[in-house]
Amino acid sequence: MKKFAVPLLLMMISLLVFVMVSFLLNSRSGIEASTDSSNIDHVRYKVTDEQPYRTSYHFQPPQNWMNAPMYYKGVYHLFYQHNPYAATFGDKIIWAHSVSYDLVNWIHLNNALEPSEPYDINSCWSGSATILPGGKPVILYTGIDHNKHQVQNLAMPKNLSDPFLREWQKHPQNPLITPPNEVEKDEFRDPTTAWHGKDGKWRVIIGAQKGDEGKTILYQSEDFVNWTKNPKPFFATDNTRVIECPDFFPVYINSTNGVDTSVENSSVTHVLKIGYQSNQHDYYFLGKYVSDKENFVPDEKFTGTSKDLRFDYGKFYASKSFFDYAKNRRILWGWVNESDTTQDDIEKGWAGLQTIPRKVWLDKSGKRLVQWPIEEVESLRDTKVSITGKKLEGGSTLEVSGITASQVDVEVLFELPDLESGEWLEDPSHFDPQLLCSKQYASRNGQIGPFGLLALASKDLTEQTAVSFQIYKTPNRYLCLMCSDQSRSSLRQDLDKTTYGTIFDIDPNLKAISLRSLIDKSIIESFGDGGRATITSRVYPLLAIKKDAHLYVFNNGSQSVVISKLNAWSMKQAEIGHEGSIKCA
Repeated sequence: MKKFAVPLLLMMISLLVFVMVSFLLNSRSGIEASTDSSNIDHVRYKVTDEQPYRTSYHFQPPQNWMNAPMYYKGVYHLFYQHNPYAATFGDKIIWAHSVSYDLVNWIHLNNALEPSEPYDINSCWSGSATILPGGKPVILYTGIDHNKHQVQNLAMPKNLSDPFLREWQKHPQNPLITPPNEVEKDEFRDPTTAWHGKDGKWRVIIGAQKGDEGKTILYQSEDFVNWTKNPKPFFATDNTRVIECPDFFPVYINSTNGVDTSVENSSVTHVLKIGYQSNQHDYYFLGKYVSDKENFVPDEKFTGTSKDLRFDYGKFYASKSFFDYAKNRRILWGWVNESDTTQDDIEKGWAGLQTIPRKVWLDKSGKRLVQWPIEEVESLRDTKVSITGKKLEGGSTLEVSGITASQVDVEVLFELPDLESGEWLEDPSHFDPQLLCSKQYASRNGQIGPFGLLALASKDLTEQTAVSFQIYKTPNRYLCLMCSDQSRSSLRQDLDKTTYGTIFDIDPNLKAISLRSLIDKSIIESFGDGGRATITSRVYPLLAIKKDAHLYVFNNGSQSVVISKLNAWSMKQAEIGHEGSIKCA
């Protein structure tokens, strides 16, 4: 594969690694290990292949929660954390490391960072990477020091000629940043990718907490080693507690292309993403950033309600974006945890996975971001079936047969009736999409909708996960409610079956609306209206597994809708394994 040189413009490559949990070495899970404590790399795992909920084309190491890529010399890197000794969060979290040429097939390498010094002896936690002038990648990461304080450290690759960056070394001046007085010493973490201001100084923000206030703090440096704190918080919210996993980057106003992290001019607006550990949701704000004033002014304030913008309205957290200069795009990844029990995780030997990487750009309205699965995932498409021009009367279902419904990529375009026939909504300000979607919403009868897909469904529909739309009209606009209803996803009772929902404006002249779902055994990623709204779900059916899983299109509205075009592809399994065991080119 062609290797891309780093241009003179400083290319910021991002990664964020969130704390991950690995799993108990339990014979029921099929995990085998050698636990030579003198070298953590000796710990090796083998998870049994015949597990109905283990995904086929999403990134999953054998036993981790994981997050975050970067790009260097033609290779994508994913660093992730895990505890190699237990099924719960532990006191020796390390950085594992995998690489890919296409963000789909992955090679596991040896660990990148392990606790070894007083400043990280109790764990190597989250961090981000930046590529310095001359094409040198560096990592800022949070260490848990000997006092259990959270401090920020620097690591560099030992061999820049190795595109896999197999070995890393820690800077002799670590820790570079220690908790300031105005934050809690054990709530100060997750440095972002750095960016260059117009004054030539590097800038980075770090998540923190003081009392019930969550905040991000900005630091500046001329040499990437000596950092000075800005006196004012970069962003703060009351009664939210700690902000973690922040991200900050520009997006073009009039282009779907990505843009380097340091760009600051009239052609871009900026995105600040924050995560709240209290509810494990990622929120983002669009706004104006002026580096010489260290001032970010969001277009909208945080309200703590459904009005706040989120990357994904389902299970999606600790996300991180990076600028992929090879293909001139910004890519976003999110971490998705489990919805079953801790005991289930122990017995199956793993927990957590990554979403499919998503290209992200600013919607033409300028009011939200758009996300779409990267084009590389289409290389896994196999058997295809299509449906065109099929009318769905109210109360009808249609099976999409001929594909492997437990691992499928499906895109459908619905032709809509006149929007004036949508259900009336007098005051949308009191409209809570999460609450409405939680009332077994897909089974009720509306006017235009609910209509959509029944994913991972049993033949008799006893088990089903409904991903649906319903159209509403208000005094001055039209709205679309998008739901992912897990209430009937499984006959099992010991699961989190939270149902998710969001609502968004639609064009009054809209004639059709699209839905794409990536279904992979226990995860459903859904993209509504071309990616203007996204919902990710985890489900664990008892009946609808492997060859007994089915996929349906449905319409429960009184108005008919038409399947203008539906394409569904069975998905092949991605190649994910240790170095030497697979060819990932």
